[in-house]
Amino acid sequence: MLSITHFLALSGALFLIGVCGVLMRRNVLIVLMSIELMLNGANMSLIAFSRLWGNHDGQIMAMFTIAVAAAEAAVGLAIVVSIFRSRAGTDIDDLGLLRD
Repeated sequence: MLSITHFLALSGALFLIGVCGVLMRRNVLIVLMSIELMLNGANMSLIAFSRLWGNHDGQIMAMFTIAVAAAEAAVGLAIVVSIFRSRAGTDIDDLGLLRD
């Protein structure tokens, strides 16, 4: 039987992989996927605590987080398409060029 420590270890690992991806990568698509990993790690810990305490509050918050992640992905991909149309690549340093 899996205990809450297994779920929290997995959610912590997902979050840590996401943080490393955000800090180490220069590609905007990789950064967006890393942010999604971080949100999924937070969702997993919310659901694990919800299951531990026997209520549905954590699962409801996870659903709101999924909705925010979907909106973030749509806006992020729109920004990436805008950068890719104006420049040849999707380097994260090109985000400052959108102000001009």
